[in-house]
Amino acid sequence: MIEIATTWAAIASVIVAAGGSLYALAAATAVRGFSGDRGATPEAWPGVTLLKPVAGDAPGLYANLLSFCDQDYSGPTQTLFGVHDPDDPAIAIIERLISERSTRNLELVVHTPEHRQNPKVANLAGLEARIRHEVVVIADADIHVARDYLRHVVEALTPAGVGAVTCLYRGVPRGGIWAQLASMGIDYHFLPGVVLGLRLGLARPCFGSTVALTRATLESIGGFNAFAGYLADDYAIGEAIRARHLKVAIPASILDHDCAERSARELLRHELRWARTLRAVEPVGYAGSIITHPLPFAMLAAALTGFGSVGWIAIAAALGCRLVLELQVDHTLGSSPKRAWLGPVRDLLAFAVYVASFFVDVVRWGGQRYRIAASGAMNRIEDRNG
Repeated sequence: MIEIATTWAAIASVIVAAGGSLYALAAATAVRGFSGDRGATPEAWPGVTLLKPVAGDAPGLYANLLSFCDQDYSGPTQTLFGVHDPDDPAIAIIERLISERSTRNLELVVHTPEHRQNPKVANLAGLEARIRHEVVVIADADIHVARDYLRHVVEALTPAGVGAVTCLYRGVPRGGIWAQLASMGIDYHFLPGVVLGLRLGLARPCFGSTVALTRATLESIGGFNAFAGYLADDYAIGEAIRARHLKVAIPASILDHDCAERSARELLRHELRWARTLRAVEPVGYAGSIITHPLPFAMLAAALTGFGSVGWIAIAAALGCRLVLELQVDHTLGSSPKRAWLGPVRDLLAFAVYVASFFVDVVRWGGQRYRIAASGAMNRIEDRNG
């Protein structure tokens, strides 16, 4: 009986490993051919209000915020930096920016949020009444953009039927090995998965890297308060826009996302929160993403078959196909292939996080703990000592 179970487990592992290897090749092809949605140059460049919720002075914050201030954009712009805590060290950085770019319309807003579950949404809600312009662009503080970013975003928002614009992003390490592994998780797992999902019509993304929409559209979906109870607020905004039969466009621009993890604990905590978010918003698709992890199943197949030829072939195929994907991603992004030797480590780490995400319902965010419901709603867990 045990031998039969072992045989079937080995067969299943080989099938998953083979499917995962083919997935890696398909994802590499999708990344190579990614072109994004085409936009249109507007007759007149509309005014844009940039909303930047900020908390803490993470490495690279000054350069990231500066990249949004120094945009080559012909229309009027307004940039609102939202901060909750009057003692937040990010305030000094923002005030420096305002001083250095005095000709720009930059404003620091320090506000005490109302009691809401999602701290980012609470920050945005505190800025909403100060929006002056037609187009609203929300972008996380750990994102760095090129000078033509706003032009591309507004062009992508211009065609009829487009309700919002979001952008893909890559990882940029701001530190040592843990930051490097975090960036590889974005580049080698997240990015190709989304691009292939888009090609197959299976992905419905909307990312915090950029959410651009008109002020009228924001009001029509209930404003930011409508998304206060969701962990994946960006995804929820995208779904609300699609529910109005509008498209969420994705231009070809790939933005830079800072990865500043300093320890294994920080890396795992961040990735578990991220994985738990994905499991909440797309439970079926997330379960199906087991196919994206060929290496651990190839290793399992090898162990179950006594490390015979079939097992070693499965391992070699998984390593080879994943390497093809990683090299293609590096080529597309213009990244150095020197990190490829860490690929197998990153793959095994990604699988460990994937498995752990099915046993985690509590995540930590901004110093607070939240319990995540099956619907994706988040409920703050009060500190018993508080």
